Amino acid sequence: MKDLALSVFRQPPERLNCAQAVLRAYTAVSGTELMPVSDLKRFGGGRAPGGLCGALYAACIIAPQRAEVLTNYFTQALGSAKCKDLRRANSEHCCECAVGTAADLLQDEMANRDLPSDHKG
Repeated sequence: MKDLALSVFRQPPERLNCAQAVLRAYTAVSGTELMPVSDLKRFGGGRAPGGLCGALYAACIIAPQRAEVLTNYFTQALGSAKCKDLRRANSEHCCECAVGTAADLLQDEMANRDLPSDHKG
């Protein structure tokens, strides 16, 4: 899924943003269309609610029951869940890393693999 997401991220002809690329890859791999890709156009570039990374935002929309775990793992992997922080820390490839990480998380979720969690016990 990661390769597919990265192959459509910012690439012609559609030039999908981070959120759209994750949704497109999920749709292609799962065969399930949750919503049109165009619905996520406004959530790229740090415009997701609360400044959340758009790629992570898309993953959380796709798997809302696991949003907290997805966010925790994403933050652990990249250092933040916020677009602005990610761009500041690694401006050259941060968006590609975010798209790839979100796609990997969804791939794991689809395979019913356990993701790291902050829950103790």
